[in-house]
Amino acid sequence: MQKRTALQILAALAFTSASHIALAQQTTVRIFSGGQNQRPDLMRKLFDEYQKQNPSVKIDMETGGATSELQRQYLSTVLNAKDATIDVYMIDIVNPAQYMSAGWLEPLDAYLGGPAVLAPYLPVYSTANVVNGKLAAMPAFADAMFMYYRKDLLEKYALKEPKTWDELAAASKTIMAGEKNPNLQGLSFQGAPIEGAVCTFMLPYWSQGKAFNDAAGKMTLDKAAAIKGMDMWLNLVDQGVAKKNIAEVKTPDTVNEFKAGQVVFGINWGFAWDRFKDDADSNVKGKVGVMPLPAMAGGKSATCVGGWQWAVSAFSKNKAVAAKIVQFISSPTSSKFLAKEGSLLPTVQSVYTDPDVVKEVPWFKDAAAVVVAGQSRPISARYGEVSDVIRTTTSAVLARTKTAAEGVGEIEGRLNRIMR
Repeated sequence: MQKRTALQILAALAFTSASHIALAQQTTVRIFSGGQNQRPDLMRKLFDEYQKQNPSVKIDMETGGATSELQRQYLSTVLNAKDATIDVYMIDIVNPAQYMSAGWLEPLDAYLGGPAVLAPYLPVYSTANVVNGKLAAMPAFADAMFMYYRKDLLEKYALKEPKTWDELAAASKTIMAGEKNPNLQGLSFQGAPIEGAVCTFMLPYWSQGKAFNDAAGKMTLDKAAAIKGMDMWLNLVDQGVAKKNIAEVKTPDTVNEFKAGQVVFGINWGFAWDRFKDDADSNVKGKVGVMPLPAMAGGKSATCVGGWQWAVSAFSKNKAVAAKIVQFISSPTSSKFLAKEGSLLPTVQSVYTDPDVVKEVPWFKDAAAVVVAGQSRPISARYGEVSDVIRTTTSAVLARTKTAAEGVGEIEGRLNRIMR
């Protein structure tokens, strides 16, 4: 074996020493990125790219929780204990106000520049992610409720996309009469006491131009408009457009029945598109369109926006570094990457019509008109209680154990105490 010269030995020692110094200076940041539905495989690629551009930072990723509720329970335990092991975490769009109120997240104004940084994003984020004038979180990827429809059936009967719920009812009845299929529903939506029923309550209400709360989170419920919205759903059932047992319908039920060719119009989240397009048992491949949700007569289309946000823990020991990572993984470039690689709905409006994205996910160009009219569910530090009141009462009205007026009165009474 050839002997190394003294100079070579010194050089090797110097390199080893420099490596140790670099490692010693490296900041490790731990990110909780949700469960499998939040595509940790793609998030890991974003983290790797950030590490590549910033060698002094190492990102550890933690995943877990199959549902938003399970993830919320886990984070509540960690953050209640003021645990500093997680620096950045992903939360549902309904949670920033709750987490800010609890003192669990670090406002990002000092690091990223305040609410003005949300200007390129969909309008809903300026409502959901700004709490008491402070930037609470940054968008990760979006979700929204869409009106899926049988494009082939509307073409067959020479019908245009309905703009109002009355027009949808008329179109449904025309198609149902023509098809003579006893299993065909005009409209499927979620009436079971699940989170989707919060959106069921809000959709016709918002489309009358009404707001549920002000910027401070105080309830501004217009009872007459809310009753009118609930009566509209009941009227669709009475006309035979929606199922009589709509109060039992959950998110997967709408997806599976639409996929089986048993629904003309179906309200569901963004993930449903791939189920209709890709599932082996789908009977509607190539037959599905996406359109803005109908409005109440004289109103404007509105939809329920979901999705996920990145927040920096108030207990992190690496807040400045964590905020820079959040800035990168919430950027328009990252949004485009997630859209192309995972069909995750963009948070930035311009990405929906980006040629590279449309080439990979053609339906996003139709989705753009829907999400720009998106609204956030009620803003409240006690959102869990708010959700419980709205969804259980909405389901009870649809089950006809309460009238619309009784249900709305109950929502108002109970939430007046919660959303002060």
